Amino acid sequence: MNFASDNVSPFCPEILEALTKEASANAPAYGGDEISQQLDAAFSELFGKDVAVIPVATGTAANCISLSALVSPYGGVVCHHEAHINEDESTGVAFFTGGAKLLPMDGPAAKLESSSLDTFIADRVDRGVHSVSPECVAITQATELGAVYSVDEVTAIGEVCRKHDLRLFMDGARFANAVAHLKCHPADVTWKAGVDAISFGATKNGAMAVDAIVLFDISLKSRIEQARKRSGHLHSKHRYLATQLLAYIQYDVWLKNAAHANEAAQALAEVLIRQGATLVHAAEGNELFVKMSPELAGKLRDAGLMFHGWPSLGTDVYRFVAAWNTDIVQITNLKTTLG
Repeated sequence: MNFASDNVSPFCPEILEALTKEASANAPAYGGDEISQQLDAAFSELFGKDVAVIPVATGTAANCISLSALVSPYGGVVCHHEAHINEDESTGVAFFTGGAKLLPMDGPAAKLESSSLDTFIADRVDRGVHSVSPECVAITQATELGAVYSVDEVTAIGEVCRKHDLRLFMDGARFANAVAHLKCHPADVTWKAGVDAISFGATKNGAMAVDAIVLFDISLKSRIEQARKRSGHLHSKHRYLATQLLAYIQYDVWLKNAAHANEAAQALAEVLIRQGATLVHAAEGNELFVKMSPELAGKLRDAGLMFHGWPSLGTDVYRFVAAWNTDIVQITNLKTTLG
């Protein structure tokens, strides 16, 4: 069983069916097609607010293009030091923004805490043109360490951003897993909490290759579209990105897939704990960070499990990621296999 990443999963039947249906006819290019024209309305209904939707093929593009409209080339983006934009997207933020600087800080389970954030921003020394002033705060939901911000936590961060006149961006690569865990309306943990834009992840959760930039401040749409074109991320066959996104949110496929992945992670956690492992922190999404002995790690690999070590948390810490298609019956059967 492959728990190395949720990126290893195939695309789900609903996505395949939708793409197959749209694969036989010509249509206008670059978003001029009928399907692409439905995106804004569909996501506006989902979030309960007028939004603008700009699809791109990767999460890195969604994050960095979004930030290019939220921060100036000489501004700063406050983020957790474990943030994907800081650890896993090379110099993408600087490239797409034309030079903006990441300002990383600490927090439990890769979360920013509103009180610490307020202090971090307030204590920065303004040296005029010689220094970098924060212009945006970026949080990840669910975080890179599998934790989920509550509605109250995001709202508190949003209040700090308003206090300091900063934009708030959410990396939502696993946003579906977070909402499935919280069982809240997606509006409550985004625009109602002060979020200006989100990269709405789909690829990790059943899509073929698409994430959406969702703008709660629709005045940013033109700027984002220009940045997408300039960076080479405007697809000529735009309708196939739109097709995936519409199928993904239709009938709550995104939440169904995420809820399954979360459930599979919980089932795996029970098996691992029974074997003597301990969770580094509570499992709230579809990722587990587990402390265990090398002997147990070897035993699991001998049983056919694939997973990665996570040395930033310790030499005896490992990450397991469940996906929308993870077989929970197989996980249950591990109890017998492992003894």
